[in-house]
Amino acid sequence: MAAVKTDHPVFISVGSNLGGKLDNCLRGIAALTESAESSLLEASRFFRTSPVDYADQDWFVNAAVKIKTSLAPLVLLDKLVSIQQQMGRKADSVRFGPRVLDLDILLYDDWVIRTPRLTIPHPRMHKRAFVLQPICDINPSIIHPVLGQTVADLLSHLDDKDQRVIPLENQP
Repeated sequence: MAAVKTDHPVFISVGSNLGGKLDNCLRGIAALTESAESSLLEASRFFRTSPVDYADQDWFVNAAVKIKTSLAPLVLLDKLVSIQQQMGRKADSVRFGPRVLDLDILLYDDWVIRTPRLTIPHPRMHKRAFVLQPICDINPSIIHPVLGQTVADLLSHLDDKDQRVIPLENQP
């Protein structure tokens, strides 16, 4: 009888554009990985990134992390929402607007999930340089489970030249 897999590889996008942006991201990652349920496997560099969709706001600091977790997808989502709220995030008054901390599940194993609360892979990840570049830092050959392309291919074919992604000079 085959063993049941209990730990799943998951890619999470991390971002902030309010207050101490880098510190907010680092604190969010620490909160996510401080319990036995989830552990950090790899992390990308941190990037300064231009805002997308709602341009009238400060630039973001973004990264991606690869964790392994025993949490089911919706339980993990609840944990991310709780961490964001503990860090001071309020209900978004502007879609894609400023935020103290943003934690999004990008990929959960190679699963495809579509529920009213959660869509995996993240429904806009293939259109976002601030998501694709950090994932490429970790592993450019990851295959998008719906589109069937590597994240490196998706990034190289991104046609939005207004999306700026610049490595932070002083990496933690």
